[in-house]
Amino acid sequence: MALVIYGLCALTAFACAYLLLRAYGREHHKLLLWSGVCFVGLTLNNLMLIVDKIVLPDVDLSAVRTGLALVSMMVLLFGLIWEAQ
Repeated sequence: MALVIYGLCALTAFACAYLLLRAYGREHHKLLLWSGVCFVGLTLNNLMLIVDKIVLPDVDLSAVRTGLALVSMMVLLFGLIWEAQ
């Protein structure tokens, strides 16, 4: 059951990334780019969660997952600050 939930979270993040980056390709608004890149990172974070909890349960990858989430959020924060100026 956990694999289904983790997989759905990864698919949702991927769908958001795809839609945001596709909209950026049409509209060229920088905030769409920063948001899309953030969701790419969150997709990778969710995939690492699957690897951490399902594929390699004996290996602790929580630092890698947290690092990916942190970098993703920092990209979005940078984009928000950059666009506000």
